[in-house]
Amino acid sequence: MAKQLDYATITEIFRRFREAEAEPKGELEHVNAFTLLVAVALSAQATDAGVNKATRNLFQIADTPQKMLALGEEALTEHIKTIGLFRQKAKNVMKLSRILVEEYGGEVPSSRAALMTLPGVGRKTANVVLNMWFHFPAQAVDTHIFRVGNRTGIAAGKSVEAVERAIEDNIPVEFQQHAHHWLILHGRYICVARKPKCGACLIRDLCPYEEKTL
Repeated sequence: MAKQLDYATITEIFRRFREAEAEPKGELEHVNAFTLLVAVALSAQATDAGVNKATRNLFQIADTPQKMLALGEEALTEHIKTIGLFRQKAKNVMKLSRILVEEYGGEVPSSRAALMTLPGVGRKTANVVLNMWFHFPAQAVDTHIFRVGNRTGIAAGKSVEAVERAIEDNIPVEFQQHAHHWLILHGRYICVARKPKCGACLIRDLCPYEEKTL
C-alpha cells in the first residue's frame, strides 16, 4: 500500500484525468434507473461486456419492474444464463422487482439505505446507481479502484470501505462526481493487476509505485 498522496498531487492527477476524458461513462448499457440497477446487480463476478450481451434483448422487453415480473423468473433465467451465478441473480431480480412495485410505486429509490434493502444490492451497487442515475458523488469501490487507490496512493485503505472514505476525504470536490469512473477505467485498461501499462500512463511521473513497467 502506497502512502496517501498530498492534495496538490491528487489535484494534478484528476486534472489530467479530466483533460483526457471530461465526461467518463460507465460501460453497462441501460435505458432507465431500473435497467441500470438490474445491470449492476448482474455484473457481480461478471464482465460489463458479458452483462451487456445478455441484457440487450432483455431490456427491450422488460425495462420496468412490472414488465420484469410479467416476464417471469424462468424466462429471465434463460436471458441471463451466460452470466455467472445466473440462477441466484434471476431470483434476486424478481424479488427486487416485486419490492419496487409493492413498496416504491415501481420506482427505484434514491437513498443508499433503501437501495441496500433490495435483494442482491450491496453498497457498491447502490453507489453506482446513486452516481450514474441520480448524479450523487457516491464512490463505488470495485477491485480496480481498490488496486489503483492503494498502488498509486490516490486513495489508500486496507478495506473497500476505507478506500471509499479515502476517495471522499482526499479527492477535491470538483472531481468527486466522476472520480470512480476515472479510477475504474484507469484500472481496467492501464493500471491492470499483473503487468500495469506504465509506459502509457498519464500519471506515471506522479505515481510512487516502485515496480513500474516500460
